[in-house]
Formats: sequence, structure tokens, C-alpha cells
Amino acid sequence: MENVGQAWVALKLGGIVIAPLSLLAVIALSVIIEKAFLHWRYARMPQALHALVESYGFEWARLEHGLSELAPGHYYQRFLQTVLANRAHPSWWTESRAADEAQRIETALGRRLWMLETIVTAAPLMGLLGTILGMMHAFRLIGGNGLVDPAGVTGGVAQALIATAFGLLIALISLFGFNYFSRLQAQVLDEMERLGTRLVDRIRLDQEGHGHEAA
Repeated sequence: MENVGQAWVALKLGGIVIAPLSLLAVIALSVIIEKAFLHWRYARMPQALHALVESYGFEWARLEHGLSELAPGHYYQRFLQTVLANRAHPSWWTESRAADEAQRIETALGRRLWMLETIVTAAPLMGLLGTILGMMHAFRLIGGNGLVDPAGVTGGVAQALIATAFGLLIALISLFGFNYFSRLQAQVLDEMERLGTRLVDRIRLDQEGHGHEAA
């Protein structure tokens, strides 16, 4: 608790920009926590279901049963169910519907990531503003006869350094979060594209088999 109190006192020395920087920190942490929960809850493909799609000649009923066990709104469930719902149509139609659903999932995965990207740029600039304000405060304490208040000058320099450090810390956390979740998003979409190709191949196989039977 003592360390927390000391950190809070140090932040208060950062000046007026600490308030907006704190708001940016709260926003960044909220987005990171939300994205972590969404990827954990809705963007993980169970290994058994993954192996089923990768197998040759799997049964559609088994796939439907596996998808039904996923959480409602699960991204893989939404995508694969779209393929299942359109498997009686020509393959080009199925691919088109799957691409549309993948686009909607990409939009959902990328929602609010722009906030982290903005904070990466805004936080250091706001910290720099705090630096300028702190140095201006320090320089005002230097009069024509020399140094008026040494303690005040030290406080101004401390304000400048604290604001800069806080802004950089927020920017680094936001940068790591943005890059990490952007990479996860790309991995999920690449995996969906690959699994979608497997399902379309299976649909073509079924359609060719029905064609041979009709002939």
C-alpha cells in the first residue's frame, strides 16, 4: 500500500495532463481486457473440431454437433455454420456467403482496435505537452536576480519527467496490445480461410459423387 501511495503522489506531481493521460490508460486497459476475453471466449477453435474438419470424408452431422457445443456467437461457429447452411448450393455461392461472413467477423475482431492505435500516438504527445508545461513552470521561477525558488524549479522538472514517462508507458502498453491482437486477428482469419477451403472441397466432393450417381 505504501508503494501505491507513493506512486499516486508521484503521478499528482505530473500536473494537469495526468488526468487525460489517466483516461487514456483506462481506455487502453479496457480495450485490451475486452479483446483478451473475446479471443478467449469466441475465437478459439477446439482441437477435436479442428481435427474433424481436417479429416477426409467426415460426416456433416458430426460437424453440426461439434459446432452446437460452441458458445453462441462463437466466430468459428458463425463462419462454419454459414458454409453448412449453403452446402446444397453451388460451391461458388457457398464461397461467396462464407466470404461475406468472414468480412463481418473481421470487422468484429477489429472493433475498437483503432483506439489502441490512436493512444499509441496520442499518449506520448500528451506527455510531451506535460513536459513543456512543467518546464515553463520551472522557468517562471527564475527571476532577474537569479533563482527564486529552487524547490519550485525541482517540482517543475519533476512534473515534466513524470508526464513524459507516464505517456510513454501508456503508449508502450497500447502498442504491445495493438500488435498482439492484430496478429491474433490475422491468425484467426487465415485459419478460417483454410478451414473454409476444406469444407468447400468436401462440398465439391459430395456434389461430384452425386453427379456420378445420377450419371
